[in-house]
Amino acid sequence: MKKNIIQEFYTEANVADMLGVSKKNASKYLNLGTKSKKGFVHVSAIENLDKFQSLVNTNWDKEFKTTPSKNYKSIEIFAGAGGLAIGLDKAGFESILLNDFDKDSCDTLSRNRNWHVEHDDVTNLSFKKYKGEVDLLSGGFPCQAFSYAGNKRGFEDTRGTLFFEFARAAKECKPKILVGENVRGLLSHEKGQTLETICNVIEELGYDLVDPRVLKAMFYQVPQKRERLFLVGVRKDLKAKELFKYPDPYHRIMTMKDALKKGELYSANVPKSHGAQYPEHKRKILELVPQGGYWRDLPDEYQREYMGKSYHLGGGKTGMARRLSWDDPSLTLTCAPAQKQTERCHPDQTRPLTVREYARIQTFPDNWEFQGSMSSQYKQIGNAVPVNLGYAMGRALIRLLNSI
Repeated sequence: MKKNIIQEFYTEANVADMLGVSKKNASKYLNLGTKSKKGFVHVSAIENLDKFQSLVNTNWDKEFKTTPSKNYKSIEIFAGAGGLAIGLDKAGFESILLNDFDKDSCDTLSRNRNWHVEHDDVTNLSFKKYKGEVDLLSGGFPCQAFSYAGNKRGFEDTRGTLFFEFARAAKECKPKILVGENVRGLLSHEKGQTLETICNVIEELGYDLVDPRVLKAMFYQVPQKRERLFLVGVRKDLKAKELFKYPDPYHRIMTMKDALKKGELYSANVPKSHGAQYPEHKRKILELVPQGGYWRDLPDEYQREYMGKSYHLGGGKTGMARRLSWDDPSLTLTCAPAQKQTERCHPDQTRPLTVREYARIQTFPDNWEFQGSMSSQYKQIGNAVPVNLGYAMGRALIRLLNSI
């Protein structure tokens, strides 16, 4: 067996995530064999799958050694609490400007690093003074519908949206590389017209667009199933679009155990911190949900009580009354850990995840101090790019700049 196969058994949920299908449909793709057991799949059943082979034959270890050949400078707008910024910093970028409209996020950035942070509406900022000084402009612009008032669907048609501000920043400072990140939903937003317009504008600004790709954080040393869409543009005069390669995956999938307990990701168990609480009635119902389970694992009377009218609707609604499992990555974190539609209950204890547990699942360092109220801290963490995903993308961007 090749050196990167280090697990004998994988949970059915892990395998389904690798395949990008539901647990129910995963068995269609597998030859489960006699070695597999209830809830777990033996490596022999999946070792020939393309996605599994990408974990076995990954260049992660080689890519991890990437270092910048010179000092590369970056600007990030819509920076939030710094998930992407920390990752880019670890990869070797020097941040010369971080911007966000949210005061608590800016306070978090300033508290933890000696970075130049601008707390302001991006529409008030000029980027012209940075022209010729910037290697990378990045930003997670919110996904908004455009008016499509004009037939061109170019730069002017995006005016009034926050993507327009991202494009304006690029037009003013002319970085070598653009990186936009967003939710997977941007692919289908307005039946694909929003993404088409964004791609047209990137080309119009003088950048060759690399094929947009959705990266699953769980493949990049992040114990979470979060997905982010990345758009990478390379300035046309550099003629270097073909030199960019998205990062290879890590050789195994990180789990809740990796997130919260001492091990490969962290040198100690998760530190204690404040966190939200369930009302007593809700806590008693969630006590009945097994690890890795959700509302359908409750007795029928409790299902009906908890779900109300939703009980009779179609769809799995698998986030409701959901208890996480130590053996799987977390579901995608939301901005509030105790919402009924998106439960994220601790694997053992019947409570929502704490702020520091949230931060660990997003791979923030334990010494990263979030500012603002508890609800603001949850929101900052829930909105962030996972640090290790940002780090992997950062190394890929450093390799591109080194090649240029």
